[in-house]
Amino acid sequence: MGELHVNMNTTLDGVIQANGGPNEQDGDFEYAGWERPFWDSESGEQVDADVRASDALLLGRTTYDIFRGYWPDVTDNEIGRAFNRVPKYVASRGTPELSWDVSTQLTDVGAEVRDLRERHEQIHTWGSANLLRTLFREALVDQVNLWVCPVVLGHGKKLFPEGTAATRFELVEPPKSFPGGVTLLRYRCLEGPPETASVPS
Repeated sequence: MGELHVNMNTTLDGVIQANGGPNEQDGDFEYAGWERPFWDSESGEQVDADVRASDALLLGRTTYDIFRGYWPDVTDNEIGRAFNRVPKYVASRGTPELSWDVSTQLTDVGAEVRDLRERHEQIHTWGSANLLRTLFREALVDQVNLWVCPVVLGHGKKLFPEGTAATRFELVEPPKSFPGGVTLLRYRCLEGPPETASVPS
């Protein structure tokens, strides 16, 4: 069986909203583009390597719409070539515009993503905050790759909002910091609920 890896850019206080810049959905977010000052060539090379490792994309509708409005015309870098090559799956109960090549709609994430994991080696999810809640609830996530930027925004859409399924994680490699300031943390999802312990009296 293949794996599902979640990739997310986040602030120190867990904000993920409009990380790359203004868009149709978050155009009025005052800190849109907050991640951009922290990238450099080394972190960019790591992202390229991670993207090349995937053989499918799983996206929520909002992220899919943002991506399909930009990436189809980008053919001169690793990310664009990889994203345009692999199958794209968009989770939506509505009627998304599937104009990006090799795109398929999913309407039952719990059942259909399990089938996708049988057909692909490494499925990647980028962004897609609303979809993540379903993926964690259905225990479909194998690994979370967090790109943490050294900034606190104080408000905005969170990576793990109220109502996210309780989940345990294990750090699978030492944190990797890059010159521009971003730090990469890779966590494996563990089975079972979070463990608790009492402080000795």
